[in-house]
Amino acid sequence: MTILFPIIALVIGLIIGMFFQFQLTPQQSQYLAVACLAGLDSVLGGIKANYEGKFQNDVFITGFFANVMIAWGIAWLGDQLFLNLYVVVALIMGGRIFQNLSLIRRYLLTQFTDWRAKQRDLRAQSASESTEAAVREG
Repeated sequence: MTILFPIIALVIGLIIGMFFQFQLTPQQSQYLAVACLAGLDSVLGGIKANYEGKFQNDVFITGFFANVMIAWGIAWLGDQLFLNLYVVVALIMGGRIFQNLSLIRRYLLTQFTDWRAKQRDLRAQSASESTEAAVREG
């Protein structure tokens, strides 16, 4: 059930973004881009933590807002210093997103492989039982 919290938050954010149309300046779009990357990193980190059995709502919520504010702050500081620090934030958050996705993919692949092996064992056991029943009847 706790895994639903980050997914619901992501869906709500997407719905809000689709219904509220507004124009951004190029500078504002840089801030929004790094904030979205930080938010997506937090959501995927929450999903990964859930698979690892370490998910906590309070850690997720505080981490989500802290990541977004830090990413936004670094991008803002870069603008004040005439540096493109938003690129640094995008690279770091992008790397973390891919790392989290990789770990989630591995977990799901392991779950699928275990499920498939269990199904194979059940089929073999069922075939064995039906063969034994046919031998007893015959």
